[in-house]
Amino acid sequence: MARILITSGPTRQYLDPVRYLSNASSGKMGAALAAAAIQMDHEVVIVSGPVSVQYPAEAEVIDVLSTGEMLDAAAQHFKDCDGAIAAAAPCDYRPVEIEEHKIKKTGGVITLELCETEDILASLGQRKTDQQWTVGFALETEHAQVRALKKLKQKRCNLIVLNDATAIDSDTNSVRIIDAEGDVVTSAGGKKADVAFEILYTIDALLLS
Repeated sequence: MARILITSGPTRQYLDPVRYLSNASSGKMGAALAAAAIQMDHEVVIVSGPVSVQYPAEAEVIDVLSTGEMLDAAAQHFKDCDGAIAAAAPCDYRPVEIEEHKIKKTGGVITLELCETEDILASLGQRKTDQQWTVGFALETEHAQVRALKKLKQKRCNLIVLNDATAIDSDTNSVRIIDAEGDVVTSAGGKKADVAFEILYTIDALLLS
């Protein structure tokens, strides 16, 4: 049995008190992974952005809002875990300055100055010990396998799960799991619940055996 950290859902980066940058990630894949891991007798800690999906009652759930908060919570709990599955879709950019009051319409063009947010997967990859592992997700729309492998190496993942934009807020997914050699070790498609089991079976076989 392993103790597994799962990041899930989107994050939000506020522009002003009411508006924010985010994405359409639903947390469905994270919830499916958590359910599969629990059914396979693993312990699960979920660090989740704002979602409406229900996570398994057996999982420990830490709710966060921003990318920075997700990183802080994930780093804290990763220390006590055997590995991490980074299924979240954190917001990659935040405003350089957050407006104190609601931005008013002017009838003209508004320019936003953005900077990159913290890289959660890369940070966990840098923090992991020789006994720990990380599995990332890569959502790519072009040159998918090449970019996924590059992400795996840059962020020191043991495996990377490649999917595309059709997976966002969907009940189904189609994935390829790629190892550090660039080989596709598993392909799976269908309901996210079924895909989650295939991902966990692969982790069990390659990282936990």
